[in-house]
Amino acid sequence: MLLMVSLFSCLSIKLIVLSILVLPIITRIDLVGFIGFDNYIETRLLLATEIALLQITSCLLALAYEYLSTEKRLKKLLLENKSLASKLESQIYELTAELYKEIDERERIQIELEKSLSVQRATLESTNDGILVIDDRGNIADFNQKFVQMWQIPESLINSRNFRQALRVMVKQLENPRNYLATFKKLHLQLDTNSNDAIALKDGSIFERYSIAQRIGGKIVGRVWSFRDITAHKLAEATIRHQTLHDLLTDLPNRVLFKKRLSESLAQAHQYDKKLAVCFLDIDRFKIINDTLGDDIGDELLQSIVQRLKKCLRSVDIIARWESDEFTILLPEVSDIKNVAHIQERILAAFKPGFEIKNHHLHVSASIGTALYPMHGENAETLIKHAESALYRVKLQGRNHYQFYQPEINVQASESLILENSLHYALEREELRIFYQPQVNITTGEITKMEALLRWQHPKLGLIPPEQFIPIAEETGLIVPIGEWTLRTACAQNKTWQNALNLETLTVAVNLSARQFQQPNLLKLVSQILLDIKLNPNCLELEITESIAMDNVSLTQEILSELCKMGVSISIDDFGTGYCSLSYLKNFPIHCLKIDRSFVCDLTNENCQAAITTAIVTLAHGLNLTVVAEGVETEEQLNVLRILECELMQGYLFSRPLSVEDATRLLRKSTTFKISNSYLIARH
Repeated sequence: MLLMVSLFSCLSIKLIVLSILVLPIITRIDLVGFIGFDNYIETRLLLATEIALLQITSCLLALAYEYLSTEKRLKKLLLENKSLASKLESQIYELTAELYKEIDERERIQIELEKSLSVQRATLESTNDGILVIDDRGNIADFNQKFVQMWQIPESLINSRNFRQALRVMVKQLENPRNYLATFKKLHLQLDTNSNDAIALKDGSIFERYSIAQRIGGKIVGRVWSFRDITAHKLAEATIRHQTLHDLLTDLPNRVLFKKRLSESLAQAHQYDKKLAVCFLDIDRFKIINDTLGDDIGDELLQSIVQRLKKCLRSVDIIARWESDEFTILLPEVSDIKNVAHIQERILAAFKPGFEIKNHHLHVSASIGTALYPMHGENAETLIKHAESALYRVKLQGRNHYQFYQPEINVQASESLILENSLHYALEREELRIFYQPQVNITTGEITKMEALLRWQHPKLGLIPPEQFIPIAEETGLIVPIGEWTLRTACAQNKTWQNALNLETLTVAVNLSARQFQQPNLLKLVSQILLDIKLNPNCLELEITESIAMDNVSLTQEILSELCKMGVSISIDDFGTGYCSLSYLKNFPIHCLKIDRSFVCDLTNENCQAAITTAIVTLAHGLNLTVVAEGVETEEQLNVLRILECELMQGYLFSRPLSVEDATRLLRKSTTFKISNSYLIARH
């Protein structure tokens, strides 16, 4: 009765069937009917799981029908032939048992199916990939929420199972919709084909797309699509590729990428008959700053240098970090050598202002060697090699300059390489010598100081002057042990003279290189040498150049102050050739200024040089400093310097640099010079 009322109610309100599924009811021997499932709420395709459950229901109805029909048939037979009752009753029990067994098995299968479907759904939802299943009619058969989230598909649209509408939403987000749709078309025509590619979205995301055909019983019934967000992975790959070809500190191309770009530019230059230049740039004495102030300061200095270099170059130029403090620069499409020279001059000028790095005011310069295509080479290796050779030549000539490659540079580079290799053994083979040149008090004629001048007695090349091997020693770091040996030997020799010749106040002057001056153990080293030799600190004068003093002003003040506390005198060597600020000069605890020989040389010939020398002497006296004039060779120079009241003089007019033996003989025979109105002669 309830069923009839319900049916009547449905008919009376005229419900419209929106979806329907009809399944046959089949026994083991016959089709006995149909069962239908109607949907009055929405139009949609039933899920595979729903269909499977309804199929199980259909099978159970078939079993029930078979059971009832069998029971009815048996009862009829019993009525017709009661003799079969016992036998039929037994068969009924057997059939009933089989029926219940079949029902139990069907229920077990249904439970297993539900478990399997549950695991499948859980797996589908737990994966990090977006999954979409399309049936063979082009409709959405299944999906997971990750797919909906990745493609931002509205819930109402995805529930409609309309794949075409969903595809429109997806295509609008793509960077290249044409390629995406082409793959769909290809797979539609080639059902058995698998597909795997990457697709880019407009927001920068990258999805990996994979598709495989879905089969049931060997028949293709649809296609499964999976989408994986690989944006982070691709970015990581791009980062790794970038880091492989770029310097981590400066983000400049490294030597690998530079060589590649150079080869490409050479190919274009050859094809279109163009010129290009390869520059090899080195930061002068960078290692000293890095070793003294630490890697953090050095790294920040390099980054600041790179920013200045970039501003000096054109947009087409390429700068790369070759290694440490060395950079390579590619200048494509240069018109002539003047064009290249102008760029190099602009680069050198960029180094003139100091660098403010973490409360340190640092001055550095650069040296540049350049090779031109096709003049100096036609392949990358040759151009780089020749640019490096030109750079090496600049270093030997004093740095802070640029030079173009010349064929004779190779010969000079070979000679320099021989010197460098030999210099490694010069100390242990006792090939180094110290010569001494006296500094004379112009008023009394007394020798007050002996300046220690390093020479190298090479077994094959003879006596090598310092300007040829000191730059190599500084570049290789050999200047540190050589400098220590020089300081110790000079102090020991001065102590020997004091004791043997009764010259208790005789002072020895020793030059410190930039690398020596910035060694962390300098103060300890000087103190230990004085202690070991028992030399009065007042009898040691250390000379540094203006450039060394200004490399790091705060460090210079600190070191000089500590040396003065020991009693050691400080002299600024080659004064007037550098860029020592007067405001810093007055704060440095120094005792003496040495006028560079270049001013003394032209003192009597050029008014400009005389004016500069006069200014230096006046400045020194204003700061209560002693003045030493280097390179005094003529009586005219002597007279001018005496008028300027220069206290000490040094040069060939008094004595050439002497060996220890000759210097000892000079000091033994005469500790003063007779000074006339116009000339000096040694008193014997």
